[in-house]
This record gives sequence, C-alpha cells and structure tokens, in this order.
Amino acid sequence: MKISTKGRYALRFMIDLVQYGNGNYISLKDVIARQHISPKYLEQIATALGKAGLIQSVRGPQGGYKLSRQPESYTIGDILRPIEGNLACVACLETTPNECPQYANCTAVRFWEGLHHVVLNYLNSTNLKELADMRGMGTCPDMNESGRQLPICF
Repeated sequence: MKISTKGRYALRFMIDLVQYGNGNYISLKDVIARQHISPKYLEQIATALGKAGLIQSVRGPQGGYKLSRQPESYTIGDILRPIEGNLACVACLETTPNECPQYANCTAVRFWEGLHHVVLNYLNSTNLKELADMRGMGTCPDMNESGRQLPICF
C-alpha cells in the first residue's frame, strides 16, 4: 500500500483544521497558504471528506471548513479511507471474504494478512488530536541510535 499525495494532503488538511480552527470555520485560502496545496486539489479533498461526513462546510465571507466531531474521535484510517479507498497492502486482500482462487493454498498470503493487520492497527489506533499535538516536536529519533521503538512521527 502506498498512500497517495491526495491522502497525505488530506491528513495535512485535517491537522490544519485542528491546529488553526478551534472549532471555527477556516477558509481554504488560509489552509492553502499554510499547507502549500493547490486550490483545485484541496477542493477535491474537501469534497471527498465532506461527503464522508468528516468535515462541515459553510459558504460565504465567514465560511470555510471545520471538523464535524472532536479531533480525538477521528482515526487516521477514518481520514484516509474516503480518499484512498481500500487500504489493503496487496490486491488479494481487497475483498472479504477473500475471492482469490489460490487463497487456501497460498503461503504468502499469511504474511500479507499479517502486514495488513499491522498497518490497519496502526492507522486505526492513532487519532487526529495526537498528530495535531505533535507540532514542533522535531524529527523522529533514529531507531538504530536510540535502540527503542519509534514513536509516531510525521
């Protein structure tokens, strides 16, 4: 699985709404200035997130976008799914139940299922507020230097 540019920008957009919104509407113009995302691209992202019920919009001079819920109630998976679609790491895991004719005899699929589980677990256990609160924390430490598991870093 490779997260697209649109998925990465959607996450940045949602983090921006948390960090600068304080529950108020924020104009796309302001987000564009801070995040350096093209207007057309950000409009597409906002439309998809709005259709998914993740953000609310209001037109007009005081209009803009804001979160539909509290930031801690959004997982990163919630944000990426409307943009990316299925988050399976390989095609044979995109359907449930698995429709691959080789599924019952495939040894490799067990590995892919494990990887898929780890990725989904990570995406669904990290919330938007946690990411927004990390602003200014610097870069991630190198696991080789510290010898411990890396924290969430963006």
